[in-house]
Amino acid sequence: MTLDPRTPVVVGVGQVSTPADAGVAAADRPEPLELMTMALRAAAEDCDGAAAGGDAPAGQALLRDADSLRVVAPLGWHVPNPALLVASRLGYADGDEPGELMLSSVGGNSPQALMHDACRAISRGDLDVVMVTGAEAMYARALARRDPAKPWLEWAVQPAEAPPPIVFGVDKPGASELEAQRGVLLPVHAYPLLENALRAANGWTLAEHAARIGALWSRFSEVAAANPDAWIRTARTPAEIVTPSADNRMVSFPYPKLCTANMQVDQGAGYIVCSVEAARRAGVPEERWVFPLAGADGHDHWFLSQRPELHRSPAIRLAGAAALELAGLGIDEVASVDLYSCFPVAVQIAAAELGLAADDPARPLTLTGGLTFGGGPGNNYTAHGIARAVGALRADPGTSALVTGLGWYATKHSVGIYASRPPAHDPAVFAWRDVQAEVDALPQCRVDGEASGPVHVETYTVTFDRDGAPGQGIAACRTADDVRAWANIADPDVLVQLCVEEGIGRKGTLATDGSLVLDG
Repeated sequence: MTLDPRTPVVVGVGQVSTPADAGVAAADRPEPLELMTMALRAAAEDCDGAAAGGDAPAGQALLRDADSLRVVAPLGWHVPNPALLVASRLGYADGDEPGELMLSSVGGNSPQALMHDACRAISRGDLDVVMVTGAEAMYARALARRDPAKPWLEWAVQPAEAPPPIVFGVDKPGASELEAQRGVLLPVHAYPLLENALRAANGWTLAEHAARIGALWSRFSEVAAANPDAWIRTARTPAEIVTPSADNRMVSFPYPKLCTANMQVDQGAGYIVCSVEAARRAGVPEERWVFPLAGADGHDHWFLSQRPELHRSPAIRLAGAAALELAGLGIDEVASVDLYSCFPVAVQIAAAELGLAADDPARPLTLTGGLTFGGGPGNNYTAHGIARAVGALRADPGTSALVTGLGWYATKHSVGIYASRPPAHDPAVFAWRDVQAEVDALPQCRVDGEASGPVHVETYTVTFDRDGAPGQGIAACRTADDVRAWANIADPDVLVQLCVEEGIGRKGTLATDGSLVLDG
């Protein structure tokens, strides 16, 4: 078929890392800026299929011709306009940088959402070549803190008056003021609440639930073991993953450390997406092309408090259905899948909403090994998922892949469909849908921040300190008139009990200050 010259194609992907066992001192490990730049250089080499450091004339031409340079917001390095620094490291002269310098908002959905935005701009003719990159060097920071000499990490700085970037995405706190007051401050507090709600909704016992989590994450570790770019390349058994130990301390029930996103990595990833016209002009071989077929974005009711069912995600369901419909595919026709995998519940919810089996050996739900084993470099994990999807499609021509990104507390969602063939629909307009209006029309839960009196536990978690002692209980409760309230449990004996006996459904008395005393 004759391709419209404005059809978007991914032509280069790059992943870089400095593993923990590389023998590199903290002060000598690459900083985020260097990792971002290295990832884009690797993506340029990938355009030609060149080895690292090899000749890549097509990729270099695209770097020179880029209209847009986009950085996924790093969590461990803060400067006003990181894209400007990346452009300088890539060799752009001062004032000759790409016309669009962009910085994403916080959220692991960003790499996929930036892909959709780039493809739409390319298909409209607004842009021709877009580069996206991101990186974290949290391992280097942790290594420096542990070093008795406390070496100073001389990472790049930028004056406050640097030209500001274009900001992409919605940036606001992930938890409401009430949720934060009750201790929902980090993902390790929020996702266990969803995980335990999922257990109750499915009627699993604590033992059955732990077995399911362990089996799922064990399969992810096996994928990571075969992924040369993964951070942890050791397959783990289900028992190793869910059994607390000196090396696998409890974080928040039911998650020990091996069930949580691993942010202490030094990893970067990036991609280059351009028009067919630009790819041909640069001389990118057509066998390197991968086509973004379709995409969809949307967020669930922003705060957990507002969601009627904490084990569900209408936004994933609607975005997934929209992306597949626009791509002209059914979920059973998708060969490769990478679901955002910060915690096991994120994968389980997405799989259920998309109609994917969690335990299909022929179609694992990760291409990287997930954020625990593949590595969880802050907001940029999904760029690694995209890179692996591109590789899978090149290796198996004629197939398609699905990649999801997720931000905050299973809040922001981005679903992309890729293939090694052009879209069957009119490629002159990238097939994308915003499902937000559909999500917003769905019912919301009523919340009472001053509730008191009789309640029952809807879901809960128990946090732990670094020595393995229970810290506090966080519970979402329902009042007699089915309004949601948030509570804390302080009794240490009860906290221990909640980790070995089901606490969902238990009744208790809620005080106006949020303290909950369970009956019996």
